[in-house]
Amino acid sequence: MAEGFFLYDETEQTSTRYLGYAGEHGRYDVAIISTAHFYGKRLVVSIQNGRTAILNDEDAANVPYLMQAFDIRNEDEAAEFSELLLANL
Repeated sequence: MAEGFFLYDETEQTSTRYLGYAGEHGRYDVAIISTAHFYGKRLVVSIQNGRTAILNDEDAANVPYLMQAFDIRNEDEAAEFSELLLANL
């Protein structure tokens, strides 16, 4: 192992919600992981492309951020994804 040190090494019970949704602009398959580790934010994983972001409601409402974080190229699709997250985080 390379020289370095652990910044943290913790184990905790988490809650994972799997959500599949087909909307007007796209299909969304995500895992929403609730954990105390991220100060109330949720770990959101796109099952389709493996992209992950740590989000709260403010982050989920930020369409340009979602486009970058989840590699979404269509603003309408990102807005739809934002609405889905806001209703389910």
